[in-house]
Amino acid sequence: MAPPPPADMPLPQRLQKLASTLQFAWFAGHAVLILCITRYAFSWIRFNYYGGMASFCYRSAFVAAASTYGIVVYKTWRARQKTGAKQPGGALGYLSDENVQYLLMALVWLFMPQYPLALLPYGIYSIFHVATYTRANVIPTIAPPQKLVPGAAASPNGKPQYAPHPMADAIGSFVKKYYDSSMSVVASLEIALWARILLSALFFQRRSWILIAVYTAFLRARYAQSSHVKNSFAQFEARVDNLIGAQGTPPAARQAWDTLKGVARQFHGATDVNKYVNGAAAPKKSS
Repeated sequence: MAPPPPADMPLPQRLQKLASTLQFAWFAGHAVLILCITRYAFSWIRFNYYGGMASFCYRSAFVAAASTYGIVVYKTWRARQKTGAKQPGGALGYLSDENVQYLLMALVWLFMPQYPLALLPYGIYSIFHVATYTRANVIPTIAPPQKLVPGAAASPNGKPQYAPHPMADAIGSFVKKYYDSSMSVVASLEIALWARILLSALFFQRRSWILIAVYTAFLRARYAQSSHVKNSFAQFEARVDNLIGAQGTPPAARQAWDTLKGVARQFHGATDVNKYVNGAAAPKKSS
């Protein structure tokens, strides 16, 4: 990491240096998170997920996640301070920021019993963040783009053209091709994680009822802000509708499913945060 700027450096350069340092720390945090998840996966495969190294990697992964999202939240707050803009909706407005939500959930996971499934959404996000930073910053630093020789008909006053590194092009293609489908996977994982926590709550496992309340609020916020989460819920509902609508399904099962859907819709209407933040659009996640 770059050393802190000297005290005699002009303020604009100090701010630029601080921004670069924070951006590198953000990248390093995502890289550490991926390494911790990878190491934890080896322990999980060997059914040694409560061993010393596995526990260390599990907790370290969420420390790294909290650090990266904390950096983005801090940068957003600093930008608002510079412009004098206030967060719409006050405290609820801050909680509607996806970066704040993921930061708070990382801290919750850090102090809760292990749920390995909770690592995967953070890991998928980190893969794309590391790939994007590598393409935009690491590769150009190691292998600067080569200047293209202008053609005979090119204007002498035209801007020089540069050829991007093949690796940068490959990373860009990877991100463009797999980002949307990966976000759908993240949405499905978050829904599956809610079901896993609910199962723990039904068996009264340690701190599971606290966790189900917190995570339900988180998933409700995700539903309000993410089209991928909405689509995953819609697909789940359609699949269950098909199963329930099959011949031979007991009427009690159909009635129970209809009751569950009714309760879910009532919960959705009663927990619409936009009612309390004056209809302000929730900030999208940038980390």
